[in-house]
Amino acid sequence: MQPKVSIIMGSTSDMPIMEQAAKILNEFCIPFEINALSAHRTPHQAGEFARGAHERGVRVIIAGAGGAAHLPGVMASLTPVPVIGVPVRSVISIDGWDSILSILQMPPGTPVATVGLDAAQNAGLLAIQILAAGDDALMKKVVEYKEGLAKKIVQANQELSKIKFEYKTN
Repeated sequence: MQPKVSIIMGSTSDMPIMEQAAKILNEFCIPFEINALSAHRTPHQAGEFARGAHERGVRVIIAGAGGAAHLPGVMASLTPVPVIGVPVRSVISIDGWDSILSILQMPPGTPVATVGLDAAQNAGLLAIQILAAGDDALMKKVVEYKEGLAKKIVQANQELSKIKFEYKTN
């Protein structure tokens, strides 16, 4: 089985965040791989990985990084594959803002789709939606997933309506 999505992270310390992407990809039965690559500590390996991703069948790269989060941008500069960046709050982070801005502020010609801080689940969902654009069966699963999210809110409002307070009006 060839991976369609590659989850990469600057360090294995990012795994507790990045596993959220793995879980949602697994739920949708999307083949994926997980690797640690560093734009700063293993730049040659990161470059080889990015340049070879498309030929290996990878269609989306999810790159998580903290601090001076250059990994998503390095990937995007070296591959034709769409890259989704996950800013990760790390021990060296400035409350995550350094990671967010490092990934978000890419120069023209090097796009990186950026999700929220520590939002690897959203990165996984975005990767699935990118793949679903050319796959009707997968698009049907995405539609069903989103309908399920809506049902959860309807259910939550039904539960909230049962809560009683003297001045509550609904």
